Amino acid sequence: MEFHLPTAEGPLFRQPDVEAARRAFRDKPKGLVDKRMSVGEAVGRFVHDGDYLASGGFGGDRIATALLHEILRQGKQSLGFAGHTATHDYQILCAGNQTGRGQLLRQVDAAYIVGLEARGLSPHARRVAESGELELCEWTNYALALRLQAAAMGVPFLPIRCMAGTDTLRRSAARELTCPFTGQKLLAVPALWPDVAVIHVHEADCYGNCRIRGTSVADLHLARAAHRVLISCERVIDNDVIRSDPTLTAIPYFCVDAVCEVPYGSYPGNMPYEYFSDEQHLRQWLQVEEDLDRFREFLDRYILGPREFVEYLDRCGGRSRLEQLRRLELEPEVELPGESQ
Repeated sequence: MEFHLPTAEGPLFRQPDVEAARRAFRDKPKGLVDKRMSVGEAVGRFVHDGDYLASGGFGGDRIATALLHEILRQGKQSLGFAGHTATHDYQILCAGNQTGRGQLLRQVDAAYIVGLEARGLSPHARRVAESGELELCEWTNYALALRLQAAAMGVPFLPIRCMAGTDTLRRSAARELTCPFTGQKLLAVPALWPDVAVIHVHEADCYGNCRIRGTSVADLHLARAAHRVLISCERVIDNDVIRSDPTLTAIPYFCVDAVCEVPYGSYPGNMPYEYFSDEQHLRQWLQVEEDLDRFREFLDRYILGPREFVEYLDRCGGRSRLEQLRRLELEPEVELPGESQ
């Protein structure tokens, strides 16, 4: 049966230039060097105004919160962003728009943004989206993940069948193509090579070999697609431990530019097998965002005021709160005081 696909009208923020990507990766240092540094140094050295940024994790799980706080704290401007399964990470970045801190976000490839899953929608993320200051291009989660996979494979696009016949296709930058084998109509989604990615993992050695427990979603492709990769980890482990079971290495050292040891670095998100999400603090975010003045005060107290992530953790309840969340993750039947599951 003959059918017609709608014309894609969305902007393409990153050209799928394979040769340019090859040159970038060819020139990237690949030696076994100690890459440990502070969060502030990593963001200062590797995240630049105008960069295209991608954030690892899945929904509220394994968010690189400490690195994202630092991007906001350092006042980075005019970033592009891959909004793939983005929840609280996108909420943090949106705090750099419409709050008197310039325009942190400028372009967004949107698959899943604004929503914090069952917790509801972020009032401020919606405010930013409706302001008209963002350029938006829409994709499904699957299509955006395949864009990263194409980049990791070193090809300019991958053929897909999803999005056909939808308004998402119309608002995307996909292109129609004809299969050379069957003559059937397909869609081509362009490879996406971010300038920089921030990914939180369970363990890493000083060189950047990383271990992830639980779901990895698109992070394995993201680490191989991004020109620069900043890793935060719950703990740094010895290289001998990595070598003792190399099959557990999810991200290899040659993809990584910086390693930052940040215990509880995904808070208030969930870190599988480590600690549960702080639902009380996430609800507080959503509540204060409703009023812009209250939200600015909240940002000053919790993100812009603290000089280091550990100070943010202290302001959110410190060791006792974190131990409660660890117990809740490891013993799901535990109920925190004043909260119900």
